[in-house]
Parts: sequence; C-alpha cells; structure tokens
Amino acid sequence: MKLTKLTLGYCLVLLFSLSALAQKNPEDKAGWKLGAQSYTFRLFTFAEALKKIDSCGLKYVEAFPGQTIGGGIEGKMDFKMDPAKRKEVKALLKKHGIVMTAYGVVKGKDKAEWEQLFEFAKDMGVLNIDTEPDPDQFAYIIPMAEKYKINIALHNHPKPSRYWHPDTVLKYAAGSKFIGSCSDIGHWVRSGLDPVACLKQLEGHVMGMHFKDVVKDTPDGKYHDVVWGKGDSKVDQVIAEMKRQKFKGPISVEYEYHWENNGPEVAESVKYFRETYVKQK
Repeated sequence: MKLTKLTLGYCLVLLFSLSALAQKNPEDKAGWKLGAQSYTFRLFTFAEALKKIDSCGLKYVEAFPGQTIGGGIEGKMDFKMDPAKRKEVKALLKKHGIVMTAYGVVKGKDKAEWEQLFEFAKDMGVLNIDTEPDPDQFAYIIPMAEKYKINIALHNHPKPSRYWHPDTVLKYAAGSKFIGSCSDIGHWVRSGLDPVACLKQLEGHVMGMHFKDVVKDTPDGKYHDVVWGKGDSKVDQVIAEMKRQKFKGPISVEYEYHWENNGPEVAESVKYFRETYVKQK
C-alpha cells in the first residue's frame, strides 16, 4: 500500500512538472511562438546565436540565409544546402532545444529556386517563409505553398518597398489562405503607419511577426531599436490587438541595435512582453 501511494505521488509530481514545463511561458497557451530572428545576432554564427537566444529565455528561431552556421558545420544558412548539411543543422537545433519556426527574409530568383526553398522549409519544419516576392512569381509560389502547406508571409520593409503598406499585402493574400503578412511593426512606424491600425486592417491574414520597438532620436532623424515599451511601436496595444484577433504563429524578436552586445536588451524586452501579456488578462 505504501509503495502504491509513493508511486502515485511520484506520478503526480512528474505530471505537474511536465505540465509546468509545457506552460513555462505565458504566451505559449495562446499559440504564440515567441523567438528571435537570428539576424539580431548577425555578427555571430548561427550556433552562437542559438546560445544567445536560449540565454534570453526563448526557444524558437527564425533563421536568415546569410548567416555562417558555425558549431563545426561549414557553410551558411542557405536554403540550397544539401540534405546532409540540413541534418547537421537540425542536430544543432536539437542540441540547444530550439525550434526553427520561420525563415527569411528570402526569395527564389526563379521557379526552380522557389522549389528548393519550399523543400528546405518543409525538411526543417518551418511554418512561415518570410519573403518579398516579385509579383509575377505568385503564379507558381501559391501552388507550391498549397502543396507543401507552408505559409508565404509577406514582409514589409519600410516605404517605398513593395509590401510596405497593408493594402498591397491584402491584394495578394486574397489569392490563397497560405498568403498573408509577416507584420514588422517597427518598419510600419518607420513608414509613418500606425502598427495597431495596420494589424486591424490585416485581421485574419497575420501569419507571423517581426517584433521591434523603435524611436526616432538620432541626429540624422532615423529610427533605432529600443527596449520594448520605450519606443513608438505601441507594444502594449499591439499585444492587446494580437489577443483580440486570437493570433497564432511565430513572433520573431528582431533587435537591430547595439549589435555587439544586444542580448541584455533582448532579454529585457522579452521580460516586458511577458509581463504585459499577463497584466492584460
């Protein structure tokens, strides 16, 4: 009888521990995959970036193609890598306990390269390809997205880039449920747009996010990143709008400032994000 009680008690503790682990971060329950765009750590290898991402309390990554892999693996995070190298990269991700949810910003130059890109994304378990394709490429990338069941998330670099305004994104999103927005809220601010209004306009089509807070306080009048909640990106209102829309998907921290040592600012931003998420319940 004592053994049964002890065994039952152990099982309950184990179940509680697993449950706590599964819900370690508050945003997990909403289906928000808060991670980092590895471009944040572009001065380092992908292997080093994974360590930094982990140290910031994050378990997801969006890779970008130009980063040196490192960790004893030759080459860059190019979607043209062969299957053997992809296997090595997947082992590297597993070693650090980090899941690759998105890839970008990237595009193929032609149909053959897009096929390579989708095949790579499928093998790596990617949910979103963040991209700014040429308009004439939609004729063949939409069927590919539907074939591979991978989202084409249109990224908004600042004005005058092709997808800087939600109107253009919506024009192409009408073509397939696999076409939507990779909503970069900081770039919307740089383009003179209200990020909350943009999210409302794109409701139902927001597939992922590049999350940043920016402020214009440089001598040349340009914006730069700041710790979330201290800039002009209306972070608190953005989080509330994401909740209202019942958003699900990758959210990539993209901190493009203090490149040599921005880990502490990323960690502080992540903490602010989670505290704000909890307060708004």
